[in-house]
Amino acid sequence: MGDKSGLRETRKGFGARRAVWSLQDAKNKFSAVVEAARRDGPQTVTKRGEPAVVVVAAEEYERLKKLENERKPSLAEFLLNYPKFDGELEIDRTPIKMRDIEF
Repeated sequence: MGDKSGLRETRKGFGARRAVWSLQDAKNKFSAVVEAARRDGPQTVTKRGEPAVVVVAAEEYERLKKLENERKPSLAEFLLNYPKFDGELEIDRTPIKMRDIEF
């Protein structure tokens, strides 16, 4: 699973190839991590054995940002889809004692 380069390959999802780097190896071989992300796809960097970050190519990041923004409704769409309010609004408030103010 591991080799001298510090890269471990795992298979997750639908047969997708995902590389896993320890933080120390990723720091020492950052150029290799970046090139692998551009060539092979996302590269996971672990800290103390747990996934910490994922390095992705800039094009993939922009594609994901665009997808996220396409799914967000505009403020007008959000307000138009908000449930209709037909009744009275009852708000329970904690009674407070007013201060005496001298004028």
